[in-house]
Amino acid sequence: MTNHILVIVNTTGRQGASLARVATAVGYNVRAHITTKLSDKDGAVAKELRELKDIEIIQGSLEDLKLVSRLFIGARQAFINTISLGDEVAIGKALADAAKKAGVQHYVYSSMPDHAVFGRGWPSLPLWSCKFTVENYIRQIGLPATFVYTGIYNNNFTSLPYPLFCMKLQPNGGFLWTAPFHPDQPIPWLDAEHDVGPAVLQIFKDGLQKWSGRRIGLAYQLLTPKEVCAAFSRGLRRPCSYKRGPVTIEVPIPSGYRAQLEGIEELFGKHEAPYFGPEIQAPDEALGLWEGYRGMEEYAREVFPLEEAANGLTWMH
Repeated sequence: MTNHILVIVNTTGRQGASLARVATAVGYNVRAHITTKLSDKDGAVAKELRELKDIEIIQGSLEDLKLVSRLFIGARQAFINTISLGDEVAIGKALADAAKKAGVQHYVYSSMPDHAVFGRGWPSLPLWSCKFTVENYIRQIGLPATFVYTGIYNNNFTSLPYPLFCMKLQPNGGFLWTAPFHPDQPIPWLDAEHDVGPAVLQIFKDGLQKWSGRRIGLAYQLLTPKEVCAAFSRGLRRPCSYKRGPVTIEVPIPSGYRAQLEGIEELFGKHEAPYFGPEIQAPDEALGLWEGYRGMEEYAREVFPLEEAANGLTWMH
């Protein structure tokens, strides 16, 4: 048990909710930032956060510098996963400045690579390069930190017509996944809801003596698209196949996400670049942090149908 305050930013996201769940279970006092007020419309995560013990919920915009300055008072540790609401670089820098001023002793920041820096003609992905910019700022100001780079969420898959990870239901009851990735290229995968929390908690327990300034590839399986579909086939006991093809957009999406999808198609489809870049490997370090991960087959069998049902789909009945 501990009376340490752990700040979590974006606690309604998959990463933050996973850590809040695990940290409060072992006795941490969590100060959980959320952007909007919790309501029943927010679903299971909002309900769970309200019911957790030892949690203080702070609601408000991260563009409010007064809120940001209060967020870290008395805190020893912090986990930060910003999202693209507002100027993510300015928000990331303000959070880092406030944490340093408050004397936070270990700051774990959810970052991502900027592939353009490797000098191989790879493009930057706009929703990743801003995180890399903030990571560099954290290093520059001397904030004691560790950086986690998350693999693709297992939980991204849906049979709804969303781009890139649509498992499209077929007339035979099976599924077809179409994406620009090479069918035989290994890609890092992560069940964010299940596995981020235990892994980040272990980073805090190990401390800076092991993880100061380190980048950790947080992914537990390297699977090719064909292997992903094989895992889905076993888990669902339905045929699932993969087809390499361009990203198709059938629903309205934000313009920033459209640019991200176009970049993904070029970076991983045309250039077949490694997901984390050439310097970060997975899954060995992640497995050293937490061995009880939920793999793709287990996700497909136990979680995917529940998430689909929560979205109003009935194919599983």
